[in-house]
Amino acid sequence: MSRIRVPKPFKQLIQEVEYKKLIPLLGKYKATDSQGRYLHWNDFKWRVEPDDDELTAWVATQISRRGLAKFLLLLQSEGDQYFSYCVPDSLFAQLHSIDQMVGGGREIGDSTFISSNEKNHYLVKSLMQEEAITSSQLEGASTTREVAKEVLEKNLTPKDKSQQMIVNNYLLMKKAVESKNDELSIEFILELHGIATHKAIENQASAGVIRQDNNIIVSNLYNENTFYPPDWQTLRSRLADLCDFANQDHSQNNQDFIHPIIKAVILHFMIAYIHPFGDGNGRTARAIFYWSILRSGYWLFEYVSISKPIKEKRGDYDKSFIYTETDDFDLTYFLYNQIDTIEKAVKSLHEYIDRKKRDFYEFMDWIEKSAIAKSLKRGHLEILKEALRSPGKEFTSRQVSIDFDVTENTARSYLNKLVDRDLLIQAQSKNAKTVLYLAPANLRARLKL
Repeated sequence: MSRIRVPKPFKQLIQEVEYKKLIPLLGKYKATDSQGRYLHWNDFKWRVEPDDDELTAWVATQISRRGLAKFLLLLQSEGDQYFSYCVPDSLFAQLHSIDQMVGGGREIGDSTFISSNEKNHYLVKSLMQEEAITSSQLEGASTTREVAKEVLEKNLTPKDKSQQMIVNNYLLMKKAVESKNDELSIEFILELHGIATHKAIENQASAGVIRQDNNIIVSNLYNENTFYPPDWQTLRSRLADLCDFANQDHSQNNQDFIHPIIKAVILHFMIAYIHPFGDGNGRTARAIFYWSILRSGYWLFEYVSISKPIKEKRGDYDKSFIYTETDDFDLTYFLYNQIDTIEKAVKSLHEYIDRKKRDFYEFMDWIEKSAIAKSLKRGHLEILKEALRSPGKEFTSRQVSIDFDVTENTARSYLNKLVDRDLLIQAQSKNAKTVLYLAPANLRARLKL
């Protein structure tokens, strides 16, 4: 990330500009540019038309933005300043696009594609795992995706801090879903943090405990101090105000309306800004985002992973924080970044569902025609679906019993029958204590699919 050019405060600039130069530019420079981009001074200054003074054009842009701005009087920044945001047309268009995609997502639960048990197996588990793994990688976990999935799928005891972070984040996602009907409280925030950082915390911090000093800074790639979090003595009052904001009903069609996605993103930002903990603020912030969006009735977000697109463009994510903090605490920069992230994540979910549907219908077509399938029970077929999707996958009776909610003896009987039918290969683990059942690479041929 290159060094970011920081604008002067608006109060200072408005005193410096010449009004005779400003007036002709007021209608010319709007909240966004001609392409709908909400530019920070760092980018704006290079896009001013040649004959226009860049600082005057910036003031004209700021005046336009302030005409749209909504100030959040429960969310104080520094001194007597408060956070604000606006919703230009380009941002509104993205919100509308997400709402349309989420509305169309009703088919995930309403169609014959998925029963409640299948929905849990195909969607909730796998996508919670995706969010847990990628969210941990954002915070420095170095375990490979294959190892991480094995730890989660087989319910293994974590061997190191990276694996512990992934298990914690998986439990954190489950907690956010389970608590979606509860109000936000300081105690709940502490509980989320405790789950996120259990045996995986740094900076001499404690899990579930608010920091007790100001010995914490955020640095950039040049090791320059870019952000000093608020004084530790203000943390409880800031968190109390944030809880009040979170619990208010902003869904009514009046002057206090805040779009639920915007509200959830603001909560995400504010936990990172307040920085109530010595470590684990990012993980806690993303959990509260999910809690908020699910509480607002956007149930589809139980299956949406935002950490993957954040990880893919981590530089833009970090920069959006800095843009907000260096431009009079204008949250719109972070809103654009995260709503773009959410839009990509929802599109990815629909692509994932389409793939699952194709797999499902292909498998159901085989069941209708196959003599083998007619001699097998539902549990056998569920295992075969997994085996077809992942050639070489290792099954154990313990893992199958957890996945399909059956006893370990029942799971073992399913697996042994598939071995007898030459559809799985039995092997012994290295420690000779666990019997493994392997999905053969040529399973499709064996099934005559």
